[in-house]
Amino acid sequence: MPQPDLVGEDEELIAGRRPVEEAFVARRPARRLLVVPQRRQALERLVLHATSLRIPVVEVEGGTLTATAGFDGHQGIGLVVEPRTWASLDEILARAVERGEPPFLLVLDSLEDPQNVGTLLRSAEAAGIHGVVFPTHRQAPLTPAAVKASAGAVEHLLLCPVDDLPATISDLRIRGLRIAAADAEAPLTAAQADLRGPLAIVVGSEGQGLTPAVRRRADLAVRIPMRGVIGSLNAAVAGSILLFAAVAQRDPGAGAAPIASVSDDGSTSPRKTAGRARKPKEPPPEPTESAPDELLSGDASEP
Repeated sequence: MPQPDLVGEDEELIAGRRPVEEAFVARRPARRLLVVPQRRQALERLVLHATSLRIPVVEVEGGTLTATAGFDGHQGIGLVVEPRTWASLDEILARAVERGEPPFLLVLDSLEDPQNVGTLLRSAEAAGIHGVVFPTHRQAPLTPAAVKASAGAVEHLLLCPVDDLPATISDLRIRGLRIAAADAEAPLTAAQADLRGPLAIVVGSEGQGLTPAVRRRADLAVRIPMRGVIGSLNAAVAGSILLFAAVAQRDPGAGAAPIASVSDDGSTSPRKTAGRARKPKEPPPEPTESAPDELLSGDASEP
């Protein structure tokens, strides 16, 4: 259980090197930085940046940070921040208007595994999703482990929890969005279906798939063609494939796919992109003489 003297009831813990970096980039209001002494030298850039922002640095034992974060992949660092601000459906649709793009949403239907949630959120941010909708009940919480699995992508996404997911999907249809649900038994593959225009892609839970009320509200069901012996895909993998199948249809003029490089932590990043360029992330503010650009230029792998 989280230690009350480290993380209060009105606070949230972000754990892992990359998530902490992204929280700084997103300017999440931070209250304290937790660091395992044995890892401090490898994390010195983050420690110095926190110091420059006058964020208290607290040294904690690795086991204590593991117990507080709820998983052992924290890489020796955690950032205690103010509670996350959730978005509304109107704010998500407004982001699409701001970008001059047809709305493109991801809907999570009762996923149970925080790792799958985090992986899907990472894919969603990379795909340019305008926002993510998920139910407040029967859904894996956005734990520090899920945030770590997202590689900090959650800091740049509009996340909208809703009490009544089927009603929200009906609302999206009224607002002009088509609902495409992932279904292994669907007659159309992702390549055959029309995934252009205002769209919400729905991914069901790992064991049960789509709930009946959500399935009834879908405009179309799409599947991923399978050729191997295994008859199904992990929910996060299947959802990610559908997201980028939609991206390929929605932006056919983007040219060839970028060549990706693999970082030391196993993540990929484009070396060279063709077509429309995405707006680069702004560096953290410069309250002192320290150079925030250096914060994100180092190795983000586990030391």
